[in-house]
Amino acid sequence: MTPSPPSPHGSEPGNPKDPKKAPARKATAEKTVAEKTVAEKAVAKKAVAEKTAGKKAVSKKAAGKRTAAAVKASDREAALQEAAGGKAAAEEPPARKAAAKKAVTKKAVAKKAVTKKAVAKKAVAKKAVTATAVAKKTPAKKPVAKKTAAETVPETTVPETAAAETAAAETAAPKKAAARKAGPAKRAAKKVPASAPATAKGRASRPPAPAGSVEAGPVEAGPVQAGPARAEPVRTGPVEVAPSPALDGGDRDRLLHGTHHDPHSVLGAHPAPGGVVFRAFRPHALSVAVVTGGLRAELHDDGDGFFSGLLPLREVPAYRLVVAYEETVQETEDPYRFLPTLGDLDLHLIGEGRHEELWKVLGAHPMIHEGVGGTRFSVWAPDARAVRVVGTFNFWDGIGYPMRSLGSSGIWELFVPAIGEGELYKFDITRPDGSRTQRADPMARRTEIPPATSSVVEASHYAWGDEEWLASRGERPAHEAPLSIYEVHLPSWRPGLTYRQLAEQLPAYVKELGFTHVELMPVAEHPFGGSWGYQVTGFYAPTARLGTPDDFRLLVDSLHRAGIGVIMDWVPAHFPRDEWALAEFDGRPLYEHEDPLRAAHPDWGTLEFDYGRREVRNFLVANAVYWCEEFHIDGLRVDAVASMLYLDYSREPGQWTPNEHGGRENLDAVAFLQEMNATVYRRVPGVVTIAEESTAWDGVTRATHHRGPSGFGGLGFGLKWNMGWMHDSLQYMSHEPVYRKYHHGEMTFSMVYAYSENYVLPISHDEVVHGKKSLVSKMPGDWWQQRANLRAYLAFMWAHPGKQLLFMGQEFAQGTEWSEARGPDWWLLDPAYGAEADHRGVRELVADLNSVYRSTPALWERDTVADGFRWVVGDAADDNVLAFLRRDADGTPLLAVSHFSPVVRQDYRLGVPDDVPAWFEVLNTDAGRYGGSDVFHADPVKPEPQPWHGHPASVRLTLPPLSTVWLRPA
Repeated sequence: MTPSPPSPHGSEPGNPKDPKKAPARKATAEKTVAEKTVAEKAVAKKAVAEKTAGKKAVSKKAAGKRTAAAVKASDREAALQEAAGGKAAAEEPPARKAAAKKAVTKKAVAKKAVTKKAVAKKAVAKKAVTATAVAKKTPAKKPVAKKTAAETVPETTVPETAAAETAAAETAAPKKAAARKAGPAKRAAKKVPASAPATAKGRASRPPAPAGSVEAGPVEAGPVQAGPARAEPVRTGPVEVAPSPALDGGDRDRLLHGTHHDPHSVLGAHPAPGGVVFRAFRPHALSVAVVTGGLRAELHDDGDGFFSGLLPLREVPAYRLVVAYEETVQETEDPYRFLPTLGDLDLHLIGEGRHEELWKVLGAHPMIHEGVGGTRFSVWAPDARAVRVVGTFNFWDGIGYPMRSLGSSGIWELFVPAIGEGELYKFDITRPDGSRTQRADPMARRTEIPPATSSVVEASHYAWGDEEWLASRGERPAHEAPLSIYEVHLPSWRPGLTYRQLAEQLPAYVKELGFTHVELMPVAEHPFGGSWGYQVTGFYAPTARLGTPDDFRLLVDSLHRAGIGVIMDWVPAHFPRDEWALAEFDGRPLYEHEDPLRAAHPDWGTLEFDYGRREVRNFLVANAVYWCEEFHIDGLRVDAVASMLYLDYSREPGQWTPNEHGGRENLDAVAFLQEMNATVYRRVPGVVTIAEESTAWDGVTRATHHRGPSGFGGLGFGLKWNMGWMHDSLQYMSHEPVYRKYHHGEMTFSMVYAYSENYVLPISHDEVVHGKKSLVSKMPGDWWQQRANLRAYLAFMWAHPGKQLLFMGQEFAQGTEWSEARGPDWWLLDPAYGAEADHRGVRELVADLNSVYRSTPALWERDTVADGFRWVVGDAADDNVLAFLRRDADGTPLLAVSHFSPVVRQDYRLGVPDDVPAWFEVLNTDAGRYGGSDVFHADPVKPEPQPWHGHPASVRLTLPPLSTVWLRPA
């Protein structure tokens, strides 16, 4: 267990000197000294016997034997009688007080000796542990007197004002001080301050003490101030700890078996007839004492780790617990004295499924609560019978850390004092059938490095430096701005690099290539690296494989400061079945649909979210907002949208149930996507959401409040992947040039629907794996023709309406498929490699495409409106030629001509507007520096007044083989 911080009030009893009692002390000084000498000798002999007996008893305690309840009860009864006698003696007049004390002292010595002798085999060990623990207090604190023969309240030590006890305490102090002097040196190596952050591997274990030894080290705690939450009693003199009202057998049993839903109702401090009842559940503890203000009282051991006592106090005070174990004594806050950390508004919003900052209230949060530092744990598990928190701080044994249920919200909560960042934890959930399961936190913001599965307590300390980027990113909507995306799989881009190392290399590389954005394949934590991140278990945690969440923030910040936006793949369509994660989280379907036919994803063996459950929808909507707000992500590319939209997706008849209207649309998923988009755009201006949607669903990028022909409002995405264009164009390019004329429509069909949505043209990771070949290897012909085809295709893609996305490695014509284990073949760009120039030429072309693209508004400003595009010739199938004009908002044109035949065509006439006096080449993929044959127009091309292709003028061009040429007005 992780210790708690020391109380600002101390834990030892004080010895105030009353001026009115000074004459009595002076009058009896000689008698007291004499009695003290005799008592010290008796105590010394008794201490030797107790030490020996104590070692034996501790050994027995370690074997699991406890003191018999009947013996303890008689011992406490005798102690209470002694306390009553001491109290009566204290009330005598001053003239008789010393004599009475003397008599009581002698009587107490005799009685205590008899009592201890009678129960030496069982009770001595506990008394020895308590006495030793009190003796070994932190040197910085006021010395605490051992129990001596003059004390009259054994095991419930409180301040005394009698002269005999004061004298005995002062006599015992030097001996205890000497013992403490050696103690800290021994314990120094064992002390681990709670404020020191633990690594993801967990905290170091405490070395075991020698057999039979008792350690009472200094309080191990971070810089936590425990301010008084309630009025503290101002009290002197002995406090009688009466037995507390019996704990209900049902409560006791439920706490022992981890099925109690409201432990705070029985544990902690509660007003009761006769005072305040204190109850603690500390399995494995030898003793527990309550410390409040200047008072300290030992609680009764009720067995099975329960300790309790009734103190004669008028109100519940702020207090701490001193817990003695076999190897240590800890002074700590009681987790069960605190009010809930979640307010009614939070619980209401969670219940309504409208808490847009869910990550701030659920999960593990280091915080100051009621003046005390610690960590709040909270989790949604409505079907659980009980939940306990386990982790490194309690040696993964949650029996003493049951959480409370916050009513009908389904939320379980516990504030654990004095633990903080770096602690590993999970939730130990008792299912409805009584079985138990340990689960990672669905809201964890940091995880262990896979294959380890624990969650990690996390708090961010990152200071952002991208204010300028954030202020300017929303100046233009994404569909009217230049958007050229480099898709990256971070773990394999350059294998072995961490987030921090990537922050040094990736921004520079992407900036050199001229891309406006990077798209990161899923960053959220996932157990199986071979899934590339598309089977997520930690939706709120960046993968720990590459570093901490703040390290990932540094990477995003570095990209922003380099002028590069960050889009992240986000996967709300499904999740894996791992038994420690979301599947049947609290014993029943919770995040997944309760209908097995709806829950099981037929393609990937995963589970689909239940979008109709408002708490699940809230979990996902808040997650989208979380990445944008907490990590400054500029866009979310939502994976597998088509599988969410259709109830019959990849299902045969009989494997799905129609919706309430008899259709196949998943109305719950539609509502979720609309809510997600509306919330993200409202909360985070300047971001963009992108749908990977492969069907003809109407209105993917239409506003949610605009209904289309199908009767649905738009889904509200900013952009949509144009999967049809990708499939058709790659199919065309795979044919030998001689056969391409029969497939010419595959390159022109995209313009039939080009303005139905706001499109991205994706050449993604999916197209260069699993036997599909790399992009250059898809092209026909020899090595020269393959590269020429690739260059012509890329320039055609950059000129086509829509935004561009290119997967890593394709920018330098990597010949092999991508492998997540190996990454791109960077050695192809090594000058020592013979064909390095071929690959570097393609990379230089990509850089020039991006440069011209960004500086030419005609290529991006009117991507989504028809008057930004016009065919010059789209039916020259026999020549394998495609030519079109692009225009910006001012009407300035760019002429793009693609020629997909391996021959040179001289004087090829194309119609053009007559208001452009001359055209000059701004890009030619056949240029020699790219690896081409260097057929180009060195001089501007002037139009002729001969109408052609429906235009009033025309130009005659020399078309290079397998090339694309861009021309702008001179």
